[in-house]
Amino acid sequence: MPAKPTACLALADGTLFFGRGFGAKGMRVAELCFNTAMTGYQEIMTDPSYAGQIVTFTFPHIGNTGVTPEDDETGDPVAEGMIVKWDPTEPSNWRATGDLVSWLEKTGRIGMGGVDTRRLTRAIRQQGAPHVALAHDPDGNFDIEALVKAARGFPGLVGLDLAKGVTCAQSYRWDEKRWAWPEGYTKREGPAPKVVALDYGAKRNILRCLASVGCDVTVMPATTTAEEVLAQNPDGVFLSNGPGDPAATGTYAVPMIQGVLEADLPIFGICLGHQMLALALGAKTVKMNHGHHGANHPVKDLETGKVEITSMNHGFTVDSQTLPKGVIETHVSLFDGSNCGIRMADRPVYSVQYHPEASPGPQDSFYLFERFAEAIRARSLT
Repeated sequence: MPAKPTACLALADGTLFFGRGFGAKGMRVAELCFNTAMTGYQEIMTDPSYAGQIVTFTFPHIGNTGVTPEDDETGDPVAEGMIVKWDPTEPSNWRATGDLVSWLEKTGRIGMGGVDTRRLTRAIRQQGAPHVALAHDPDGNFDIEALVKAARGFPGLVGLDLAKGVTCAQSYRWDEKRWAWPEGYTKREGPAPKVVALDYGAKRNILRCLASVGCDVTVMPATTTAEEVLAQNPDGVFLSNGPGDPAATGTYAVPMIQGVLEADLPIFGICLGHQMLALALGAKTVKMNHGHHGANHPVKDLETGKVEITSMNHGFTVDSQTLPKGVIETHVSLFDGSNCGIRMADRPVYSVQYHPEASPGPQDSFYLFERFAEAIRARSLT
């Protein structure tokens, strides 16, 4: 540690962590979570689901592969900041086009190194995801009282609709497929079933997976109505991931989903989309103590007995005890038994809490996209 710390993390209970600041200068207020993934820090920072959060990385080697625009899940970082154990190193990867520190500075996100991330992670697990203020000042001058006050003033994510802040401004088409060696990203070509993807904070790789299984994807904003979706004459509807409280976003998303359900279309949801589908079917969601954030989460498929290694990022969960008749729980977390998937008993409508596009298994869960495409093709034949 330098003689004078250049970054400070203040928790709402008054606990303070000091370290070395990097990236942008200034102060950010958010909910603090931890992520256990060993790779993918750029994808995590640009995942719209992390809006309103600062991420503590439990893996110490953050920054060693640099950054590349190819790995962005959206245009710029959405997470408010990052906490790491060791200062970011110089990049050592053939794909890198820049370094993490410069990237954070350019995009206005704060980082803090030199932190006992094990202690911080234990605090999050034991006390729940805290509200925090993170400040970076190269001169090391901090108004501690003001930082703690700012952390206490953060309203939290319960009741907060963040999807409107990360959704697209207008509809657009998507035809880029998943990255593959040696071509990289390629384009889907030719006629294909039409899928409307509702963007509550959609990751680009989800859209690539839909294109890769042969879907002609049109992405539409979060506030799109059922009438506007059905006017596209889609063969299927996808509900994307996203940040915030599903009940808050559901005030406008649930009526849309229910309208699509009446049209008897295949529906597939991921993460926030999963939670809002559950709400539309009559279930409830609840805030978790510290959520699930990582790329090593085992999930059991209750219908096949198969265990998938999954990537997760969610602070809310579907209360499986509230699932109505006709809605089947299909997947559960082997960490805590929480719900990770549902489906309707008699229709091709299903969703999962985890991220099958993130490839931690690496391909344990791609069948979910293939199942969606098959359901669309089957409907077109009837």
